[in-house]
Amino acid sequence: MDSKIRYEIEFPINSSPQLLYQYISTPSGLSEWFADNVNSRGEFFTFIWNDSQEKARLASKKTGEKVKFKWVDEASKDTEYFFELHILVDELTKDVSLMVIDFAEKEEVGEAKQLWENQISDLKHLIGSV
Repeated sequence: MDSKIRYEIEFPINSSPQLLYQYISTPSGLSEWFADNVNSRGEFFTFIWNDSQEKARLASKKTGEKVKFKWVDEASKDTEYFFELHILVDELTKDVSLMVIDFAEKEEVGEAKQLWENQISDLKHLIGSV
């Protein structure tokens, strides 16, 4: 596998952190905007898009705040790559945003960011944050 680079993107979201957390931490929430279908068995989540699927392990979570999924190989062993969804709340304004941390091959970072923008747009429509 080629080496990938880490990138971060922050999206303002007009939502309560509690509602947003349900959409980023549960199979049913994630399947409404992130993938066509999401199944979980214990700490392992299977993300299904069209005819492909990827498996990840819920590596860490902080209720109401963030989730981190580590991609796993065919033997369910962690790879070095992950994606993290982190809910940020501005202390003064109480504005909510979602920080996405992910990895992509250098020449595909722009395309990967565009994909996240499209997915977050779907999420915003779901929760009425447009």
